[in-house]
Amino acid sequence: MVDLTAQPYNLDAEAIAWVEDTLAGMTDDEKIGQLFVNMGSSRDEAYLTEMVQKYHIAAVRYQPGPAAEIWEQNNILQTTSKIPMLIAANTEAGGNGAAPDGTYVGWEIKVAATGDKKYAYELGRISGIEAAAIGCNWSFAPIVDLYRNWRNPIVSVRTWSADPDQTLELSLEYMRGIMESNIMPAAKHWPGDGIDERDQHLSSAPNWYSTEEWDATFGKVYRGLIDAGLPSIMAGHIALPSYQKELDPGSDEFTPATLSHAITTKLLREKLGFNGVVVTDASHMVGMTGFARRRDILPMAIMAGCDLFLFFNDPDEDTAWMKEALADGRLTRERLDEAITRTLGLKARIGLHKVADKADILPPKEEAMAKIALPEHLEVAAEISDKAITLVKDTDEDVLPISPDKFKRVWLIPISGPTNPMAHGKGPKGVELLAEKMRERGYEVDLYESLTDKSERMSAEEFAEVVKGAYAGKAPISAITDNYDLVLSVAQVNGLMQPTERVYWPASKGTPDIPWYVHEIPTVFVSVACPYHLADVPQVKTYVNAYDSQPHTIEALLDKLEGKSEFLGTPSTDVFCGLPDTHM
Repeated sequence: MVDLTAQPYNLDAEAIAWVEDTLAGMTDDEKIGQLFVNMGSSRDEAYLTEMVQKYHIAAVRYQPGPAAEIWEQNNILQTTSKIPMLIAANTEAGGNGAAPDGTYVGWEIKVAATGDKKYAYELGRISGIEAAAIGCNWSFAPIVDLYRNWRNPIVSVRTWSADPDQTLELSLEYMRGIMESNIMPAAKHWPGDGIDERDQHLSSAPNWYSTEEWDATFGKVYRGLIDAGLPSIMAGHIALPSYQKELDPGSDEFTPATLSHAITTKLLREKLGFNGVVVTDASHMVGMTGFARRRDILPMAIMAGCDLFLFFNDPDEDTAWMKEALADGRLTRERLDEAITRTLGLKARIGLHKVADKADILPPKEEAMAKIALPEHLEVAAEISDKAITLVKDTDEDVLPISPDKFKRVWLIPISGPTNPMAHGKGPKGVELLAEKMRERGYEVDLYESLTDKSERMSAEEFAEVVKGAYAGKAPISAITDNYDLVLSVAQVNGLMQPTERVYWPASKGTPDIPWYVHEIPTVFVSVACPYHLADVPQVKTYVNAYDSQPHTIEALLDKLEGKSEFLGTPSTDVFCGLPDTHM
């Protein structure tokens, strides 16, 4: 049924016996529970104990929190669970994916811009050290999607490259690094995002490649990872119509991979030879929920070839529907046992079957806390910033380098977009950090406040008067040129779980938010998030991608703008967005 002696398990007779004996000793209720990964809503001990003892869950991917709290939570989970658990984190950009006080190393797109594969290894290594310290043994990373459509709002910085060879090379390095800490990576999002311009959180978003195109790109990446022993894969709610039609003629060609036997069993398992664990992406996403009733989706995902179902909607309802499907044959007992065997095999691959005392699964708390945000980890992150920041466009020879002598008076213009604080958190914006650092270096800095921001403090009547004035006439050009020597636009647009990742332009046309004045005053446009804004500001002559707004990134950015260090970054995707005018 499952070859546990083969990759990625490579189990010996003792480990296989543990898997078989554990499976044989389960009740049906326990087996059903072992299909689920819970998203914890609380770190209360009573809640955690109930989840593992009443619902018999196989794994968790918890809500982020301080490292000390996460250690306590994971210790409770492991010591109260009958079967050792898989505990997952999203270490896509560093140990901060396991606990926010861990080290942010850099998004994949930033790491790739260094041009040095050792930093992909470092991203995996640092993520592994910090996540393992607090009890994680599974990671929903690396992201191996190929960014082929600049309008795609979900991949963006969460990708290595548009090139399958570079993506495979860096993914293998990440995998090598994180597995040194005995954390099992789950590459995502099968069968590949980055082609459609929509987001599976919000809608359907198929991969539109032909079978030949897919084989040469995404297929090449997944085959290389599988051959190297990739232990697990996260299936996305992404249809692959070309292969769906070829492998299952007459079926719905828009079936997401999480629910498609053709894509997740015939293509992934049979054609590519993947023997490891498949977990679905989050089951609240519309790419899945928009396809069928939830009571049907639950067993459909397991029958498609997924071994673990990511997140309850309601644990009582979901487990009841899964049991109902087992009773009426929509979920077969053979497939149920196969899925659990793979999950148990992964747990044995980690070595969880060898731990005599469950209290020993996690390292001692004091020892664990000493591994979070180590100075040497932060040094690597700063090194990546220095090597990644990219001067994408520099066609105005009179702008760079800048200095307080050359451009004393600076106007900093924040550029925003459809940001999602639930996905990205709150804190100082990049433009605010940049203003602070520039003032420290001797610049006189004014921070522009848009009409939109001002309106939040106005009554409806006051706002109406301001709007009338905005459209009635514009200020003279000299209002800018007489008061400032340089305009620096700073875009911070994080589009995850939004239908677009474009910049937001206010309705009051001609205000400084939009850099229309590039021929009037020296202008620099910097993105500290999404690297694809040239499509919206093709007129800008000096454009920089910094990828994030970490303090060390802002310091490195200023050093480069001032000519104190070189711009070293190289884009791994088409930051000109395939548009001729962005090069001008």
